[in-house]
Amino acid sequence: MMERRTHKFTGVFAILTGVLCAALCASSHVHAGPPYQTDDPEPVATGAHELYIAFEQTRAQDGVSGTLPLLELNYGAAPDLQVGIGIPYGFDDPRHGATQHGVGDIELSAKYRLLQESKNQPMLSFFPLVVLPSGDHDKALGNGKPQLFLPLWLQKDWGDWQSNAGGGYWINHATDARNHWFFGWQLQRRINDYWTLGGEVFHSGEEVRGEGSSSGFNAGVTYALNEHNHLLFSAGRGLSNVEAVNRFSSYAGYQLNW
Repeated sequence: MMERRTHKFTGVFAILTGVLCAALCASSHVHAGPPYQTDDPEPVATGAHELYIAFEQTRAQDGVSGTLPLLELNYGAAPDLQVGIGIPYGFDDPRHGATQHGVGDIELSAKYRLLQESKNQPMLSFFPLVVLPSGDHDKALGNGKPQLFLPLWLQKDWGDWQSNAGGGYWINHATDARNHWFFGWQLQRRINDYWTLGGEVFHSGEEVRGEGSSSGFNAGVTYALNEHNHLLFSAGRGLSNVEAVNRFSSYAGYQLNW
């Protein structure tokens, strides 16, 4: 999952988000991760693939930024091991200045399940993520330096309910950036074979020097078109440091499994 940055709302993204929202009118099992910032510990099955095509945006006092779109591909490389790549086509629309767009920072990840879920034990995985500085930093499309995220994620199911929680440490040596912790907790309920509703709260330490730490929430929905195709949507905002970090954010995407 990409660490969402802050920046002003664009009409193009609003239209695309609206189209996908309107479409939201499976496998019967749905896990967290997209459309949430809180991730899940369940890797893709060995030999299976998972593709996300997503549009996301975050609005703050200095503008809006996001992806249009983000392509994320995951593959079950071995039992309990998933590898993945995320390639964003990003945009940055500052309140004062020209809108920029182009390829953003590429993400490489590996998810390894340490513990399988049982009646009295949650699932546990280590999910390191490397962010390569492939985006143009001068156009606010990239970080300018590599980043590393080292999280642990937990999951527990009971009936139609599922909870995911965890977090980890971001290492970022870019100018004015700060290493920081990120934590999230997500809860969702399967309503029927098609609909799953959920929400999350999350907290991030100070990402940019002088900006301060922040907290936020998202409410989300997943709609299963069939066993292999899903539509995803979430929206939320900050709970603290709102103006500087997150006045409003949203995610709309399509998931394909095969």
